[in-house]
Amino acid sequence: MLFDTHAHLNADQYKEDLHEVMKRAKEAGVSNIVVVGFDTLTINRAVELAEAHDYIYACVGWHPVDAIDMTDDDLKWIEELANHPKVVAIGEMGLDYHWDKSPHDIQKDVFRKQIRLAKKVKLPIVIHNRDATADIVEILREEGAAEVGGIMHCFSGSVEIAKECLDMNFYISLGGPVTFKNAKKPKEVALEIPLDKLLIETDCPYLTPHPYRGQRNEPSYVKLVAEQIAEIKGVTFEEIARATSDNAKKLFGII
Repeated sequence: MLFDTHAHLNADQYKEDLHEVMKRAKEAGVSNIVVVGFDTLTINRAVELAEAHDYIYACVGWHPVDAIDMTDDDLKWIEELANHPKVVAIGEMGLDYHWDKSPHDIQKDVFRKQIRLAKKVKLPIVIHNRDATADIVEILREEGAAEVGGIMHCFSGSVEIAKECLDMNFYISLGGPVTFKNAKKPKEVALEIPLDKLLIETDCPYLTPHPYRGQRNEPSYVKLVAEQIAEIKGVTFEEIARATSDNAKKLFGII
């Protein structure tokens, strides 16, 4: 059975056919999904979905692009939600230097605050990184993020950076890009990173794997990610599915 560790089923793209999307996920062998909330609206939707379905869990945090909008009350609310039995991680958090909505210093401050919160509530963290690798690694080190560990979500960096993250108690999560023909780094990471440190995800509705690239992504397509990693590593699909699912359950504390 497969575990999609990062999905946005709380996105508007699923308003019309969420039931069908979830049905296809089940048929594809997806046994668990973590739905990620990253602002007020999506956090509420993530928790609602987790409460309504036994195989769905929620991750709650504040996205770096919207860091400028986060208030102290929002942070307090996230801390309160951390006690919810279906909330398994804090995030997605991190740094995003591609978009310019939130100044870098504000992003860093919000990132540090969420790491400290995660350490307080003893939950793993989910890291969003876009064009900010050096600063992310530095902040994770300075804040002692290894204490809780977590996920480098949709990892796109080098094998060397991946190994630095492993040393800080993080799992490496691969999504649709590992199936792209010219995606050299994700394929190298899939080959080199130990199976007990790998996770799989869709980041749906984004980053749809081949051969559906350009269409809306959905959790059933996580099977394509697992199949590609199995091919790269020279192991069976079942081995990848079992290992990545076991890794996710261990990280999130799911029995």
